[in-house]
Formats: sequence, C-alpha cells, structure tokens
Amino acid sequence: VQLQASGGGLVQPGGSLRLSCLTSGFSLGDHAIAWFSQAPGKGRDGIACISTADGRLYYSDSARGRFTISRDNAKHTAYLQMSSLKPEDTAVYYCAAVASLCDPNEDEYDYWGQGTLVTVSS
Repeated sequence: VQLQASGGGLVQPGGSLRLSCLTSGFSLGDHAIAWFSQAPGKGRDGIACISTADGRLYYSDSARGRFTISRDNAKHTAYLQMSSLKPEDTAVYYCAAVASLCDPNEDEYDYWGQGTLVTVSS
C-alpha cells in the first residue's frame, strides 16, 4: 500500500496550488481520503475529507470556501485544490486513507502518504 503526495511548493499569498495523492495497493473507491496539514512546530490538523460511502465532503473552517477536495478513482488519485492561499497555510500536507467514513481523528486512518511541503510567502 502506498500513498504518494505531490504538488507542494512555494507560492505567493493569494496564489493557488493543486496537491495530488497517488494511491496504490488498495481500492481507492472503498476508502475515504483526507488531507491533513502540519505547520512547523504544531500538531497535525484535518483539512478536508471525501467519503465514498455517503459521498460527503468535509472541510475545516480554515479550508472551507478556499480548498476543494476531489478524487478520480480511475486514476487512483485524490486531489486538494488550494486557492487564496495565506501565509498561515504554510505546512506539510499529508493525504491519508481509511476504509470507512471520514473521521477528524488522524489515529483512525489506515494509510498515510509521506507529505508535501507548501510554503506561502512573498
């Protein structure tokens, strides 16, 4: 089982990035996929999640209205489109999968990617 996050980089405030999470070794269609962020010196926070079982989308307060989570089961890939980025969005972003509904508790997730760094700075 592998999750490979990519797409991070340096972006100016107000800019956009699209993160990708390429999965292998399990059925993406049977799992909820979430994105978590971890800012320097802080714990990991849930940003967004897309559930397979009920089709629902979940966003943190900070992400709602600016970020969009999606998935392409045929490509085994999940995405996080990030817009109107702010310096406080600077973090390592991780994708994670769980064989059930979305859960805000990171301990519930079965599989994790390695993370991709997003830096928002002028």
